[in-house]
Amino acid sequence: MTILLEAQNLSRHFGPNVVVQNIDITVKRGEILGFLGPNGAGKSTTMKMLSGNLAPDQGEIRINGFDLLAQPKQAKAQLGYLPETPPLYRELTVSEYLQHCARLNGLKGTRLNLAVATVIERCGLGEVSRRLIGQLSKGYQQRTGIAQAIVHTPAVVILDEPTSGLDPQQIRQIRELIREIANQHSVILSTHILPEVEMLCDRVQIISKGQVMFADSLEALHQQRQNSSLKITLLNPPPLSELQSLADVSSVEVVSVNQFRIFFKPGNNPTEVLLSNAVSKQWQLQELLVEQDSLEYIFMQLINSDPTTGAIE
Repeated sequence: MTILLEAQNLSRHFGPNVVVQNIDITVKRGEILGFLGPNGAGKSTTMKMLSGNLAPDQGEIRINGFDLLAQPKQAKAQLGYLPETPPLYRELTVSEYLQHCARLNGLKGTRLNLAVATVIERCGLGEVSRRLIGQLSKGYQQRTGIAQAIVHTPAVVILDEPTSGLDPQQIRQIRELIREIANQHSVILSTHILPEVEMLCDRVQIISKGQVMFADSLEALHQQRQNSSLKITLLNPPPLSELQSLADVSSVEVVSVNQFRIFFKPGNNPTEVLLSNAVSKQWQLQELLVEQDSLEYIFMQLINSDPTTGAIE
């Protein structure tokens, strides 16, 4: 797939403080990249650099082949951006505002009218297109903010906390809209809502203390700490000490008289040893369930690790 956004070795200092250090980001056509990090990680600074609102101290950014620093006008024409607080003009109607945004992006005449009509339909704004933005619900205002980001059909769309402050129904509608947008654009989604990442994103990039802690697929993220425990149910369980002495078992937690949680180090899954012993010693195995850590747990482990070694602090 074609790479539509590529950033290499991005760094930014504020005085003596290193806010972002040597960050690389790539986004391919039709892909949603989840961009995550705790408060103060350098996420907002990175988003500002990617959107052309802040120059990096070093590094380069290319958007659909255009260098953002050397060819800012051409590069920014390939970019749509929705900041956490949408840049809305409350005194304009939705249609007037989108026409204004289209003109700012160089659209005129028939192209402008077609682009505005298309984005109103795509974002479900037909019923409110003639209403003042200041009179709209938060959900419709957010839709309008997304509409201005895609009115000129950019290659890359950056969305910063697009579902912040919305009710559950509005959140579902905005998520469906983001999926639809990704069919024609590449999307960078910055969010603190981890379930949103699982539902929407193809890849994930996590930064902490200005450095990249993880950059890979969502599946690879789950594999970071998955399969670290097994839950087993035995109708005729052995003494606890016998389970604890099995090869590759690091510890055992008693859940109930017949149920146990078996902990092990990643890469040393003792399933085969458990099955073999259960059969030969007639433990009467009723259940063997692989347990996976939640995305929240994995996220916390990654942001608390040493960026130079990956070791957990």
